[in-house]
Amino acid sequence: MFLHRRHWLQAGAAWLLASRAGMGSASWPQWRGPTRDGQFEGEAWPDSLDAEHLEPRWRVELEPSYSGPLAVEDRIFVTETVAAEQERASALARSDGRVLWQTVWPGAMRVPFFARANGDWIRATPAWDGACLYVAGMRDLLVCLDGQDGSERWRVDFMAEVGTALPSFGFVSSPLVLGDSVYVQAGGGFCRLEKQTGKLLWRTLVDGGGMWGSAFSSPYFTTLHGVPQILVQTRERLAGVCPETGDVHWSVEVEAFRGMNILTPTVFEDQLFTSSYGGGSWLFALDGEDPADPVRVVWRNRLQGYMSSPIIRDGHAYLHLRNRRFACLDLTTGKERWVTRPFGGYWSLVANQDQLLALDETGDLYLIRLNPEEFELQDSRKLTDNSWAHLAVAGQEVLIRDLAGLTVHHWAAPPSA
Repeated sequence: MFLHRRHWLQAGAAWLLASRAGMGSASWPQWRGPTRDGQFEGEAWPDSLDAEHLEPRWRVELEPSYSGPLAVEDRIFVTETVAAEQERASALARSDGRVLWQTVWPGAMRVPFFARANGDWIRATPAWDGACLYVAGMRDLLVCLDGQDGSERWRVDFMAEVGTALPSFGFVSSPLVLGDSVYVQAGGGFCRLEKQTGKLLWRTLVDGGGMWGSAFSSPYFTTLHGVPQILVQTRERLAGVCPETGDVHWSVEVEAFRGMNILTPTVFEDQLFTSSYGGGSWLFALDGEDPADPVRVVWRNRLQGYMSSPIIRDGHAYLHLRNRRFACLDLTTGKERWVTRPFGGYWSLVANQDQLLALDETGDLYLIRLNPEEFELQDSRKLTDNSWAHLAVAGQEVLIRDLAGLTVHHWAAPPSA
Protein backbone atom coordinates (compact mmCIF):
# COMPACT_ATOMS: atom_id res chain seq x y z
CA MET A 1 0.00 0.00 0.00
CA PHE A 2 2.73 2.50 0.94
CA LEU A 3 5.21 2.13 -1.94
CA HIS A 4 8.71 3.61 -1.84
CA ARG A 5 8.27 4.88 1.71
CA ARG A 6 11.99 5.46 2.25
CA HIS A 7 12.25 7.52 -0.96
CA TRP A 8 9.46 9.84 0.09
CA LEU A 9 10.65 10.09 3.67
CA GLN A 10 13.99 11.24 2.32
CA ALA A 11 12.32 13.61 -0.13
CA GLY A 12 10.15 15.05 2.63
CA ALA A 13 13.10 15.51 4.97
CA ALA A 14 15.04 17.22 2.17
CA TRP A 15 12.08 19.51 1.47
CA LEU A 16 11.81 20.54 5.12
CA LEU A 17 15.55 21.14 5.38
CA ALA A 18 15.51 23.23 2.22
CA SER A 19 12.55 25.21 3.50
CA ARG A 20 14.17 25.95 6.83
CA ALA A 21 17.81 26.27 5.83
CA GLY A 22 17.93 27.18 2.15
CA MET A 23 15.18 29.76 2.35
CA GLY A 24 14.84 30.09 6.10
CA SER A 25 13.28 32.93 8.06
CA ALA A 26 14.48 35.53 5.53
CA SER A 27 12.15 34.13 2.85
CA TRP A 28 8.44 33.48 2.47
CA PRO A 29 8.29 31.17 -0.58
CA GLN A 30 4.73 29.77 -0.58
CA TRP A 31 1.33 29.62 1.08
CA ARG A 32 1.76 30.06 4.86
CA GLY A 33 5.54 30.33 4.70
CA PRO A 34 8.61 28.05 4.48
CA THR A 35 7.03 25.09 6.28
CA ARG A 36 3.49 25.80 5.05
CA ASP A 37 2.05 25.98 8.56
CA GLY A 38 2.28 29.69 9.45
CA GLN A 39 5.39 29.19 11.59
CA PHE A 40 8.23 31.73 11.49
CA GLU A 41 11.60 30.56 12.80
CA GLY A 42 13.81 33.56 13.43
CA GLU A 43 14.74 36.24 15.94
CA ALA A 44 12.24 37.10 18.64
CA TRP A 45 9.77 39.80 17.68
CA PRO A 46 9.38 43.15 19.45
CA ASP A 47 6.51 43.61 21.90
CA SER A 48 5.12 46.63 20.07
CA LEU A 49 3.67 47.57 16.70
CA ASP A 50 4.19 51.30 17.12
CA ALA A 51 5.93 53.44 14.49
CA GLU A 52 9.24 53.14 16.29
CA HIS A 53 9.20 49.35 15.88
CA LEU A 54 7.14 48.84 12.70
CA GLU A 55 8.16 51.31 10.02
CA PRO A 56 6.88 51.36 6.40
CA ARG A 57 9.82 51.12 3.99
CA TRP A 58 8.03 51.34 0.64
CA ARG A 59 4.69 50.84 -1.05
CA VAL A 60 3.58 50.11 -4.62
CA GLU A 61 0.07 50.49 -5.97
CA LEU A 62 -1.31 47.34 -7.61
CA GLU A 63 -4.45 46.00 -9.25
CA PRO A 64 -6.70 43.77 -7.08
CA SER A 65 -5.63 40.33 -5.82
CA TYR A 66 -6.12 38.09 -2.80
CA SER A 67 -2.88 36.15 -3.43
CA GLY A 68 -0.38 36.42 -0.61
CA PRO A 69 2.99 38.01 -1.53
CA LEU A 70 6.17 35.90 -1.65
CA ALA A 71 9.56 37.25 -0.50
CA VAL A 72 12.62 35.36 -1.79
CA GLU A 73 16.26 36.38 -2.15
CA ASP A 74 16.29 39.87 -3.74
CA ARG A 75 12.69 39.96 -4.97
CA ILE A 76 9.02 39.85 -4.07
CA PHE A 77 6.37 38.14 -6.21
CA VAL A 78 2.80 39.44 -6.46
CA THR A 79 -0.24 38.76 -8.64
CA GLU A 80 -3.02 41.00 -9.97
CA THR A 81 -6.26 40.88 -11.94
CA VAL A 82 -6.06 43.62 -14.56
CA ALA A 83 -9.14 45.38 -15.97
CA ALA A 84 -11.30 42.29 -15.31
CA GLU A 85 -9.68 40.71 -18.38
CA GLN A 86 -6.16 39.55 -17.56
CA GLU A 87 -4.01 38.18 -14.77
CA ARG A 88 -0.50 39.39 -14.10
CA ALA A 89 2.45 38.10 -12.10
CA SER A 90 5.23 40.52 -11.20
CA ALA A 91 8.63 40.42 -9.58
CA LEU A 92 9.48 43.51 -7.54
CA ALA A 93 12.86 44.47 -6.14
CA ARG A 94 12.82 43.65 -2.46
CA SER A 95 14.83 46.79 -1.67
CA ASP A 96 12.48 49.40 -3.14
CA GLY A 97 9.57 47.82 -5.06
CA ARG A 98 10.94 48.47 -8.56
CA VAL A 99 9.35 46.27 -11.23
CA LEU A 100 11.88 43.65 -12.37
CA TRP A 101 9.51 41.85 -14.73
CA GLN A 102 5.83 41.33 -15.44
CA THR A 103 4.02 38.52 -17.26
CA VAL A 104 0.38 38.71 -18.34
CA TRP A 105 -2.18 36.16 -19.63
CA PRO A 106 -5.96 36.16 -20.24
CA GLY A 107 -7.71 34.94 -17.15
CA ALA A 108 -10.52 36.92 -15.53
CA MET A 109 -13.90 35.42 -14.52
CA ARG A 110 -17.00 36.15 -12.47
CA VAL A 111 -17.67 34.18 -9.30
CA PRO A 112 -21.25 33.41 -8.14
CA PHE A 113 -23.22 36.42 -6.92
CA PHE A 114 -23.21 35.35 -3.26
CA ALA A 115 -19.37 35.24 -3.29
CA ARG A 116 -18.92 38.45 -5.28
CA ALA A 117 -18.60 40.59 -2.16
CA ASN A 118 -15.14 39.07 -1.85
CA GLY A 119 -14.24 39.95 -5.45
CA ASP A 120 -13.64 38.24 -8.78
CA TRP A 121 -9.87 38.53 -8.75
CA ILE A 122 -7.04 36.03 -8.53
CA ARG A 123 -6.91 34.23 -5.18
CA ALA A 124 -4.39 31.40 -4.83
CA THR A 125 -0.91 32.17 -3.45
CA PRO A 126 1.89 31.14 -5.87
CA ALA A 127 4.75 28.78 -4.96
CA TRP A 128 8.51 29.31 -5.47
CA ASP A 129 11.08 26.51 -5.71
CA GLY A 130 14.26 28.58 -6.01
CA ALA A 131 14.13 28.83 -9.80
CA CYS A 132 10.51 28.98 -10.94
CA LEU A 133 7.26 30.56 -9.86
CA TYR A 134 4.07 28.48 -10.09
CA VAL A 135 0.99 30.69 -10.40
CA ALA A 136 -2.62 29.48 -10.27
CA GLY A 137 -4.90 31.53 -12.52
CA MET A 138 -8.61 31.75 -11.75
CA ARG A 139 -9.72 29.93 -14.92
CA ASP A 140 -8.22 26.63 -13.75
CA LEU A 141 -4.84 27.50 -15.21
CA LEU A 142 -1.37 26.78 -13.82
CA VAL A 143 1.49 28.87 -15.22
CA CYS A 144 5.19 28.16 -14.59
CA LEU A 145 7.40 31.26 -14.91
CA ASP A 146 11.18 31.66 -14.84
CA GLY A 147 11.92 33.55 -11.64
CA GLN A 148 14.71 35.62 -13.14
CA ASP A 149 13.04 37.11 -16.20
CA GLY A 150 9.36 36.06 -16.00
CA SER A 151 9.44 34.06 -19.22
CA GLU A 152 6.81 31.35 -19.44
CA ARG A 153 8.20 27.83 -19.22
CA TRP A 154 4.89 26.03 -19.49
CA ARG A 155 1.18 26.43 -18.98
CA VAL A 156 -1.54 23.87 -18.18
CA ASP A 157 -5.21 24.60 -18.86
CA PHE A 158 -6.93 21.96 -16.74
CA MET A 159 -10.30 22.40 -18.45
CA ALA A 160 -8.69 21.51 -21.77
CA GLU A 161 -6.41 18.87 -20.24
CA VAL A 162 -9.04 16.79 -18.45
CA GLY A 163 -12.33 18.10 -19.89
CA THR A 164 -13.80 19.65 -16.75
CA ALA A 165 -16.04 22.71 -16.48
CA LEU A 166 -14.84 26.10 -15.30
CA PRO A 167 -14.76 25.95 -11.46
CA SER A 168 -17.44 28.31 -10.20
CA PHE A 169 -15.16 29.93 -7.62
CA GLY A 170 -12.01 29.78 -9.72
CA PHE A 171 -8.67 28.13 -8.95
CA VAL A 172 -8.39 28.92 -5.23
CA SER A 173 -6.15 26.21 -3.74
CA SER A 174 -2.47 27.21 -3.50
CA PRO A 175 0.10 24.96 -5.28
CA LEU A 176 2.51 22.72 -3.37
CA VAL A 177 6.01 22.03 -4.78
CA LEU A 178 7.67 18.85 -3.53
CA GLY A 179 10.78 17.33 -5.11
CA ASP A 180 10.41 17.23 -8.88
CA SER A 181 6.63 17.70 -8.80
CA VAL A 182 3.98 20.33 -8.25
CA TYR A 183 0.65 19.35 -6.67
CA VAL A 184 -2.63 21.23 -7.07
CA GLN A 185 -6.34 20.92 -6.43
CA ALA A 186 -7.52 21.68 -9.96
CA GLY A 187 -9.20 19.97 -12.89
CA GLY A 188 -11.96 18.66 -10.65
CA GLY A 189 -9.52 16.66 -8.53
CA PHE A 190 -6.07 16.52 -6.97
CA CYS A 191 -3.25 16.47 -9.53
CA ARG A 192 0.47 15.82 -9.69
CA LEU A 193 2.44 17.48 -12.49
CA GLU A 194 6.03 17.15 -13.59
CA LYS A 195 7.72 20.33 -12.41
CA GLN A 196 9.98 20.78 -15.43
CA THR A 197 7.39 20.26 -18.16
CA GLY A 198 3.91 20.55 -16.65
CA LYS A 199 3.06 17.00 -17.73
CA LEU A 200 0.08 15.62 -15.81
CA LEU A 201 1.30 12.48 -14.01
CA TRP A 202 -1.88 11.50 -12.20
CA ARG A 203 -5.24 12.79 -10.96
CA THR A 204 -7.16 11.50 -7.96
CA LEU A 205 -10.04 12.45 -5.63
CA VAL A 206 -11.95 13.35 -8.78
CA ASP A 207 -15.19 15.27 -8.23
CA GLY A 208 -15.88 16.63 -11.71
CA GLY A 209 -15.39 20.38 -11.16
CA GLY A 210 -18.04 23.09 -11.49
CA MET A 211 -19.92 24.48 -8.48
CA TRP A 212 -19.06 21.59 -6.15
CA GLY A 213 -15.62 20.87 -7.56
CA SER A 214 -14.04 24.22 -6.76
CA ALA A 215 -11.72 23.06 -3.99
CA PHE A 216 -10.66 25.77 -1.53
CA SER A 217 -8.21 24.12 0.87
CA SER A 218 -4.48 23.93 0.05
CA PRO A 219 -2.53 20.62 0.21
CA TYR A 220 -0.02 19.99 2.97
CA PHE A 221 2.84 17.44 3.02
CA THR A 222 3.45 15.51 6.22
CA THR A 223 4.42 12.11 7.63
CA LEU A 224 1.92 10.22 9.79
CA HIS A 225 2.98 7.07 11.63
CA GLY A 226 6.07 6.95 9.43
CA VAL A 227 4.09 7.18 6.18
CA PRO A 228 4.74 10.23 3.94
CA GLN A 229 1.55 11.67 2.50
CA ILE A 230 -0.13 14.81 1.30
CA LEU A 231 -3.18 15.99 3.24
CA VAL A 232 -5.88 17.03 0.81
CA GLN A 233 -9.15 18.57 1.99
CA THR A 234 -11.76 18.56 -0.77
CA ARG A 235 -15.17 20.18 -0.53
CA GLU A 236 -16.45 17.10 1.30
CA ARG A 237 -13.55 14.98 2.58
CA LEU A 238 -10.11 14.99 4.18
CA ALA A 239 -7.71 12.45 2.70
CA GLY A 240 -4.11 11.27 2.81
CA VAL A 241 -2.60 10.80 -0.67
CA CYS A 242 0.62 9.02 -1.63
CA PRO A 243 2.88 11.67 -3.26
CA GLU A 244 4.26 9.20 -5.81
CA THR A 245 1.33 7.09 -6.94
CA GLY A 246 -1.72 9.18 -6.07
CA ASP A 247 -3.17 6.29 -4.07
CA VAL A 248 -5.60 7.46 -1.41
CA HIS A 249 -4.37 5.89 1.83
CA TRP A 250 -7.44 6.96 3.80
CA SER A 251 -10.26 9.50 3.72
CA VAL A 252 -12.95 10.77 6.04
CA GLU A 253 -16.00 12.95 5.56
CA VAL A 254 -15.74 16.53 6.82
CA GLU A 255 -19.20 17.95 7.27
CA ALA A 256 -19.63 21.51 5.98
CA PHE A 257 -22.35 23.84 4.77
CA ARG A 258 -22.32 23.76 0.95
CA GLY A 259 -18.84 22.25 0.96
CA MET A 260 -17.14 25.19 2.66
CA ASN A 261 -14.04 23.24 3.71
CA ILE A 262 -11.63 26.10 3.19
CA LEU A 263 -8.79 26.15 5.70
CA THR A 264 -5.58 24.11 5.49
CA PRO A 265 -5.67 21.08 7.83
CA THR A 266 -2.99 20.77 10.46
CA VAL A 267 -1.05 17.98 12.19
CA PHE A 268 -0.71 17.44 15.93
CA GLU A 269 1.19 14.38 17.23
CA ASP A 270 0.27 12.13 14.26
CA GLN A 271 -3.32 13.32 14.49
CA LEU A 272 -5.22 15.69 12.20
CA PHE A 273 -6.99 18.89 13.12
CA THR A 274 -9.46 20.63 10.85
CA SER A 275 -12.53 22.82 11.07
CA SER A 276 -15.32 23.83 8.70
CA TYR A 277 -18.12 26.31 8.15
CA GLY A 278 -21.30 24.56 9.31
CA GLY A 279 -19.56 21.45 10.62
CA GLY A 280 -17.41 22.23 13.64
CA SER A 281 -13.86 21.30 14.63
CA TRP A 282 -12.38 17.80 14.72
CA LEU A 283 -9.30 15.90 15.77
CA PHE A 284 -8.91 12.68 13.75
CA ALA A 285 -6.61 9.74 14.52
CA LEU A 286 -5.33 7.09 12.11
CA ASP A 287 -5.47 3.94 14.19
CA GLY A 288 -4.59 1.64 11.32
CA GLU A 289 -6.26 -1.38 12.97
CA ASP A 290 -9.13 -1.69 10.51
CA PRO A 291 -8.04 -1.10 6.88
CA ALA A 292 -11.67 -0.60 5.90
CA ASP A 293 -12.17 2.16 8.46
CA PRO A 294 -8.78 3.55 9.53
CA VAL A 295 -9.90 7.00 10.71
CA ARG A 296 -11.28 7.63 14.19
CA VAL A 297 -12.80 10.84 15.59
CA VAL A 298 -10.88 11.65 18.79
CA TRP A 299 -13.14 14.59 19.56
CA ARG A 300 -15.48 17.05 17.92
CA ASN A 301 -16.14 20.62 19.04
CA ARG A 302 -18.99 22.93 18.01
CA LEU A 303 -16.64 25.84 17.14
CA GLN A 304 -16.58 26.45 13.39
CA GLY A 305 -13.57 27.67 11.47
CA TYR A 306 -14.05 29.37 8.13
CA MET A 307 -11.30 30.71 5.85
CA SER A 308 -8.46 31.25 8.33
CA SER A 309 -5.99 28.37 8.73
CA PRO A 310 -5.03 27.66 12.36
CA ILE A 311 -1.78 27.93 14.28
CA ILE A 312 -0.70 24.95 16.41
CA ARG A 313 1.52 25.67 19.41
CA ASP A 314 2.19 23.67 22.60
CA GLY A 315 -0.82 21.38 22.27
CA HIS A 316 -3.30 24.11 21.40
CA ALA A 317 -4.97 25.32 18.21
CA TYR A 318 -5.46 29.06 17.77
CA LEU A 319 -8.30 29.57 15.30
CA HIS A 320 -10.27 32.47 13.84
CA LEU A 321 -13.92 31.41 13.64
CA ARG A 322 -16.88 31.74 11.31
CA ASN A 323 -18.52 34.07 13.87
CA ARG A 324 -15.44 36.37 13.66
CA ARG A 325 -14.21 35.49 17.14
CA PHE A 326 -10.76 34.13 17.93
CA ALA A 327 -10.46 30.94 19.97
CA CYS A 328 -7.96 28.67 21.70
CA LEU A 329 -8.70 24.93 21.64
CA ASP A 330 -6.97 22.31 23.78
CA LEU A 331 -6.01 19.64 21.25
CA THR A 332 -5.82 16.89 23.86
CA THR A 333 -9.36 17.34 25.18
CA GLY A 334 -11.11 19.29 22.44
CA LYS A 335 -12.29 21.88 24.96
CA GLU A 336 -12.10 25.59 24.26
CA ARG A 337 -9.80 27.48 26.62
CA TRP A 338 -11.15 30.89 25.64
CA VAL A 339 -13.14 32.67 22.94
CA THR A 340 -12.89 36.41 22.26
CA ARG A 341 -15.24 39.16 21.12
CA PRO A 342 -15.87 39.44 17.35
CA PHE A 343 -13.25 40.98 15.07
CA GLY A 344 -13.26 41.16 11.23
CA GLY A 345 -14.27 38.44 8.80
CA TYR A 346 -10.83 36.92 8.17
CA TRP A 347 -7.43 36.67 9.87
CA SER A 348 -4.15 35.48 8.42
CA LEU A 349 -1.83 34.17 11.13
CA VAL A 350 1.95 33.88 11.55
CA ALA A 351 3.54 32.58 14.79
CA ASN A 352 7.04 32.97 16.21
CA GLN A 353 7.97 31.40 19.55
CA ASP A 354 5.15 32.50 21.92
CA GLN A 355 3.89 35.39 19.78
CA LEU A 356 1.34 35.63 17.01
CA LEU A 357 0.81 38.23 14.28
CA ALA A 358 -2.76 38.39 13.03
CA LEU A 359 -3.77 40.52 10.05
CA ASP A 360 -7.50 41.29 9.98
CA GLU A 361 -9.24 41.82 6.64
CA THR A 362 -10.08 45.28 8.00
CA GLY A 363 -6.36 46.18 7.80
CA ASP A 364 -5.82 45.99 11.57
CA LEU A 365 -2.65 44.16 12.64
CA TYR A 366 -2.67 42.43 16.04
CA LEU A 367 0.25 41.20 18.12
CA ILE A 368 -0.90 38.45 20.46
CA ARG A 369 0.85 36.40 23.13
CA LEU A 370 0.13 32.70 22.64
CA ASN A 371 -1.31 32.00 26.06
CA PRO A 372 -3.84 29.19 26.55
CA GLU A 373 -4.92 30.70 29.87
CA GLU A 374 -6.30 33.93 28.38
CA PHE A 375 -6.46 36.05 25.24
CA GLU A 376 -3.44 38.30 25.66
CA LEU A 377 -3.35 41.17 23.18
CA GLN A 378 0.05 42.87 23.28
CA ASP A 379 -0.59 45.58 20.70
CA SER A 380 -2.65 46.53 17.66
CA ARG A 381 -2.35 49.03 14.84
CA LYS A 382 -4.47 50.12 11.89
CA LEU A 383 -2.29 49.84 8.77
CA THR A 384 -4.58 49.67 5.73
CA ASP A 385 -7.97 48.44 4.47
CA ASN A 386 -9.29 45.32 2.74
CA SER A 387 -6.45 42.93 3.54
CA TRP A 388 -7.66 39.46 2.56
CA ALA A 389 -4.28 38.35 1.18
CA HIS A 390 -2.20 36.27 3.59
CA LEU A 391 0.34 38.13 5.70
CA ALA A 392 4.01 37.38 4.96
CA VAL A 393 6.95 37.76 7.36
CA ALA A 394 10.50 37.41 6.02
CA GLY A 395 13.49 38.31 8.16
CA GLN A 396 12.66 41.71 9.65
CA GLU A 397 10.15 42.53 6.94
CA VAL A 398 6.36 42.39 7.26
CA LEU A 399 4.60 42.32 3.89
CA ILE A 400 0.98 43.41 3.72
CA ARG A 401 -0.93 43.04 0.46
CA ASP A 402 -4.19 44.98 0.53
CA LEU A 403 -6.60 45.22 -2.37
CA ALA A 404 -4.89 48.33 -3.78
CA GLY A 405 -1.20 47.60 -3.26
CA LEU A 406 1.69 46.14 -1.31
CA THR A 407 3.44 47.74 1.67
CA VAL A 408 6.71 46.41 3.07
CA HIS A 409 7.44 47.29 6.69
CA HIS A 410 10.66 46.94 8.67
CA TRP A 411 9.92 45.46 12.07
CA ALA A 412 12.56 45.44 14.77
CA ALA A 413 13.45 46.89 18.12
CA PRO A 414 15.08 50.32 17.72
CA PRO A 415 18.86 50.40 18.22
CA SER A 416 19.94 51.07 21.80
CA ALA A 417 21.43 54.46 22.56
